[in-house]
Amino acid sequence: MSTKTLFGMPLSNKAIRKGEKLKNKFAKKFGYTGKDEFPLIAKPNNILGHIINLHDVFSENEGIPLDTQRGMVIGTIRMGYGHYRIGMAIASAVNHAGYIPYWFDLLNFNSAGARMIRYLDYWYSLGSRISQKSKSFNRLFWDPLMGKWYRGLEKNYPVMATAEIFSDVYRQLGINIPVLATHPFNAHGASFAGIKKVLNLIPDNCPLGFHLSPDALQIVQGPSEYFGFRTLRGMITPGIGKGIPQNQIFAVGHYVDHELLAPLEEDTQNRLLRMDKKEPRRFLISIGGAGAQQSLLINIVKFLWKWIKDGKLILFINFGDHKNALEYFQKNIPDFDSLLKLHTQWDETQQFVQKALNNEITGTLHGFLHDNTYSAVYTTNLLMRPSDLLLTKPSELAFYPIPKLLLERVGGHEAWGAIRASEIGDSTPECVGLNFTLQVLNMLIEEDDLLTMYNEHIVRLKKIGIYDGAYRAVEIAREIKN
Repeated sequence: MSTKTLFGMPLSNKAIRKGEKLKNKFAKKFGYTGKDEFPLIAKPNNILGHIINLHDVFSENEGIPLDTQRGMVIGTIRMGYGHYRIGMAIASAVNHAGYIPYWFDLLNFNSAGARMIRYLDYWYSLGSRISQKSKSFNRLFWDPLMGKWYRGLEKNYPVMATAEIFSDVYRQLGINIPVLATHPFNAHGASFAGIKKVLNLIPDNCPLGFHLSPDALQIVQGPSEYFGFRTLRGMITPGIGKGIPQNQIFAVGHYVDHELLAPLEEDTQNRLLRMDKKEPRRFLISIGGAGAQQSLLINIVKFLWKWIKDGKLILFINFGDHKNALEYFQKNIPDFDSLLKLHTQWDETQQFVQKALNNEITGTLHGFLHDNTYSAVYTTNLLMRPSDLLLTKPSELAFYPIPKLLLERVGGHEAWGAIRASEIGDSTPECVGLNFTLQVLNMLIEEDDLLTMYNEHIVRLKKIGIYDGAYRAVEIAREIKN
């Protein structure tokens, strides 16, 4: 990585000194020497291996050598669920294109980088939870931190420089295998390791310098995102000739799994048919990886309870791997357990989803809880198909092809995803405040016009390629690979 310029723009000596200071501080704190070696092997993923041929990459003695000719690497991190979810979409497209998706989670290694990530993730998850309990904390600290403080390009250079700590685990990949990175830490690490074919998949529409990786190709999901990053809007002092070179940034569409796109017309038609037949609505709540918004979701479920109890609404709640979230619902919603059918086994969850697709399910409240992170995340993907509406904060799920009610954001950067989804027409705008959220929910249950509109737009959006981002990212990787 260049230490003198970012996208051709000179760095100040002050930023360079800060970068060296922060890198040295974290290298000492987490034991990075640059000399550790990590021989790499792959193993079929026991959850998604049979679905998308996913292989996990480890540094161990026993396993399968990586096939650098037929493989593509998906760089990701378990920090919340968002980067995992995007990684699964990319892995699905890699498999669909005939390549082997290699799952490269920086936390899979006993490395200085893994220790650094766990340290950072502790504080990120804590901040997310506090922001949902304290409006003052959210307004004065968390929302500005997520939406503004990580904006400046040069301001983020020290983080980019420190990301050299992630490079040691990438060094034995070879310089020519494509790396599709779902987090800038992955893109920085691969670039520092000398890999020349790195795609930096930017996760949302908020133009933040933190998301950029200067030695990689920048991949974005939509036109406004392309404009924001291409011009470095708000990230630099404006000036003629400044910006990301046009051959280094590509707008590809939303990152969506092949397994969701292939049957999308059929699933959308089934939603409309259920509406015409006045069958119970099927709502899906997905608890995020940081476990935030539980108080808001409790109030929502309490509001929905009369419809659930009367058999007029079927509610799916994916608790992910958060047992404490399930216990919070059990504690705060009277009679919750009396209606709950809890699904904890991966095979049984898959069977349930198939029954839901065939209209063969019973019961109106179904919870899903899995110990494994892959099944915890992917359960939401499975449940999207038989669901009529997804209730979610405007995170990475805002870009998925299912009608959505977007809840109040967690962090300022998520506001942009809500704007994108509502303007293309497959989602509500961000619903701020409990009273307004419940007003919208009531409409979505008792009336048909909003859900009909969202479903019709989803079909149109698929036809024009809005949801083809994972396919197109893999096409770009294939082009630079060849």
